Amino acid sequence: MNICQIFLGAASRYILLILAICASAQTKPKPAFQYQSGDSIRVSIPTADEPRVKQFGPASLKLAAKYLEDGAVTWVREKSCVNCHTTGPYMTERTAWTKQFGPASAEVHKDFVGSVPKEVKPVKETATRGHKHYPSTFYSVWRSLGLAEWDKNITGKLSEPTERSLRDLFERQSANGAFVSHGEVEIPHITTDFELSLQAARAITAAPGWLADLKDETLLARVAKLKDYLRTGAPKNDFDRVLKLQLAHYLPELVPPAERDAALKLLSAKQHADGGWTVRDFSALNDWHFEISDTVRKLVTGLPDAANPESDAYMTAFAVVLLRQSNVPASDPRVQRALTWLRREQRETGRWWMHSLYRGNYHYITYIATAQAMKAFALCGELNSVSAN
Repeated sequence: MNICQIFLGAASRYILLILAICASAQTKPKPAFQYQSGDSIRVSIPTADEPRVKQFGPASLKLAAKYLEDGAVTWVREKSCVNCHTTGPYMTERTAWTKQFGPASAEVHKDFVGSVPKEVKPVKETATRGHKHYPSTFYSVWRSLGLAEWDKNITGKLSEPTERSLRDLFERQSANGAFVSHGEVEIPHITTDFELSLQAARAITAAPGWLADLKDETLLARVAKLKDYLRTGAPKNDFDRVLKLQLAHYLPELVPPAERDAALKLLSAKQHADGGWTVRDFSALNDWHFEISDTVRKLVTGLPDAANPESDAYMTAFAVVLLRQSNVPASDPRVQRALTWLRREQRETGRWWMHSLYRGNYHYITYIATAQAMKAFALCGELNSVSAN
């Protein structure tokens, strides 16, 4: 065998190896679980064809609560980080439902407390492709909001870690008073600066006594800047515009009646014939964030209903929340049609399916949608039939 034959043989084997690796990568199975912690918690990846519940009611609502619990506990055990798609919604919403579903997880709360900096220090502003922001801003917002809601709903008093977290939060406030969103995250949770800043406003109003008792002149000035931004900041899209309804709920002095009425009219006009709403009706794709990646653009424009988006669980539930926070009665036809849609769309696992508009793999927006659906039912008095016993 000459040197050429040896070389060609080796090259052939190398090519075959590369082809085998590529084939393996292409046929690599999709992850089996959305949340997994050892053998004790295994939550399947959500799919559109997951069967719907046969009967909506207390039993199916308890399944939804278990899904929320399993997801948050798994995330703390396996990832140990605060985020906007699992532990954040858990702490901000689940803490209000102790009567119906028992105590919220002390394990998740401990993880949040442990993530608060021991010492609050100035944070240096940075930039990503010309977009100025402070590092870990949405992390700090969700941590502060989760701790504030825990204090509000569980202990009834402001804790030192929550107070420290809020001080750390305001070290990340931008010059215009906003908390700037950076890095791509779930549409719409969180994409616009207004949405993230609204969550910060919710945190300072939820933390028991924090805002009323605030004496620190520097923090008072920063709160004033936040309020000014929320009052006057130009909306990025229709989602920002309807968020004025939630701002009016937390800080009513910031939203004139005419602006509130316009937001309510806009929200109502976007309800579908089937009773639901879709988040994709509230913004052009490029207006969600300062930068939309090709991956997200291809995902969203490639969905089967891209040309005419169907109702989704997150926006349908959130619309109910906005209506109820605007004092629209639960008996209102808009609310009742949406609740009918949500009852019909709950799945056997207890969750509400929604296709992720970020990566389209683990569909964490399903977790967010489930938390919002439960909040919608809570605000309409439909969790009252559930007992923790």
